[in-house]
Amino acid sequence: MATDIFWFLPTAGGDGRYLGKSAYGRRSTNAYLRQIATTAEYLGYDGLLIPTGSGNLDPIVTAASLATVTNRIKLLVALRHTATGGPTVFARQSATLDEALNGRLLFNVVPGAWPDDRAKDGVFWNHDERYESADEFFTIWKRLLAGERVSFKGKYYQVEEAENLFWGPQKPHPPLYFGGSSDAAHDFAAKHIDAYLSWGEPPALAAEKIADVKARAKKLGREARIGFRLQVVVRETEKEAWEAAERLISRLDAETIKTAQERQRSSDSIGQKRITDLHNGDPSKLEVSPNLWAGVGLVRSGAGTALVGSPEIIVERLREYEALGADTFVLSGYPHLEEAVRFAELVFPLLGRSSINDAELSISGGGFEVGQRFVAAGAKQAEG
Repeated sequence: MATDIFWFLPTAGGDGRYLGKSAYGRRSTNAYLRQIATTAEYLGYDGLLIPTGSGNLDPIVTAASLATVTNRIKLLVALRHTATGGPTVFARQSATLDEALNGRLLFNVVPGAWPDDRAKDGVFWNHDERYESADEFFTIWKRLLAGERVSFKGKYYQVEEAENLFWGPQKPHPPLYFGGSSDAAHDFAAKHIDAYLSWGEPPALAAEKIADVKARAKKLGREARIGFRLQVVVRETEKEAWEAAERLISRLDAETIKTAQERQRSSDSIGQKRITDLHNGDPSKLEVSPNLWAGVGLVRSGAGTALVGSPEIIVERLREYEALGADTFVLSGYPHLEEAVRFAELVFPLLGRSSINDAELSISGGGFEVGQRFVAAGAKQAEG
């Protein structure tokens, strides 16, 4: 399977072994994120998604902090165009960060968010206005990074004789990733996006979206790559995997689930509605497709479905998405450090992947050593 497999940095709140309230957890400090990043690089992951939101650590600053402790893994930096200071400022940031990362920079565009979250950043545009503004923003941004001097007057942005005097190593610009399920989102993807990421819907449902995005892009003479954003719960046997999935949500109570579901339904995101409708908050209806489990989505917005099973089953399910055209998987699991190790140990060999040689790494900082200990501990556990 010639695919890219990315992992995820939990920059919002913290990380742990349970969803909901738990005495077991850890803060999302930069030191902890470096541990995950350096471990993921050592294990052979292709990239890391750094999320965005009013409750997250700043993704661009986080990415910059990883520039000196990683040397191979790509960083997929999520961003809201409404929180960047405008397309000209963001063009300078993009070129600067891409230079620092030696061409390892990718962007995940997030035009939407929950109303209360948008309000915290002073954004009150409706659903379609956010996509209209994103269209203007990235039209200017792309022209600047292509070396043009730009004058532009739109509904949302206006610049005169703007010019970007700095260029990163990637031409014409760092690739853009994006996921959205509405008509406006698909139009935006067709026009601007290099890789379309879908949340983990059942393959038959996801196929409809993918076909639509591809058709719209083709009309514009473009072609978008396809990827999926999924949680994973993998263990040596399917029974153990399902037990681990149930344990993950074992600390949730009805009130916590109700509050989370109400917030999810307050969103105008079509993608969130599609994910929520898979289970409607009913804990008895969480396997929404073979080995596709919506338990995470009881309380987590966005990527709320997980592939659950043995390594062989996980690979089988990944191949089903690959058959839809996917060449990228952005994965995560709880806790993110240990689950990154587990997934790599159990699944990578079945995909013909292996971790890169220690001698190929040139990493400073304490995270790598900590990551090595987790890898060694995991290997010892597997042997025993």
